[in-house]
Amino acid sequence: MAEQQVPTRLVFRVPGIAVLAALLLAICATPVAAAAPYLLWIYLIPVALIVWVLRVRTVADTEGLVANTLTGSRRVPWRLLRGLRLTGKAGVTAVLDDGTEVALPQVRVRHLPALSFISGGLVPDPTERAPEPGADPVPEPDAEPVDESAPVVGAAEPGAARGERAAGPE
Repeated sequence: MAEQQVPTRLVFRVPGIAVLAALLLAICATPVAAAAPYLLWIYLIPVALIVWVLRVRTVADTEGLVANTLTGSRRVPWRLLRGLRLTGKAGVTAVLDDGTEVALPQVRVRHLPALSFISGGLVPDPTERAPEPGADPVPEPDAEPVDESAPVVGAAEPGAARGERAAGPE
């Protein structure tokens, strides 16, 4: 059996199939662009869309984050990260130690467990709930108090796993 490899790098980006949509837009714009020579600029729209799809992304590895935008990129080591801020439409922004914020393109709230994994736990996973030290477990609102001395209903008897029936009145 093959050993399963643990990822050391995650890339959050627009799916590459979006380039096909930009190419279809270029094909649909051809009749308009062919109507007059000054309308050839309309091809800049699909070209800009292709550049955006291929360029904008966030790469997370064991060293930190790299946020690539249309105008540049910014590397953020994990040690400089104070936390993550959730923005509108489920976006995520990195907050650095000095208070500056770096937008993380294509990273969404649903990706936070993956960021926690790749950072080695430096980014807390919001889906895990750790009990507070010394805190008592909170009972369910409709739950009745549990009597520790009462027998457990539905518990398997020692021989039940082998198909034996428990002795007792029927």
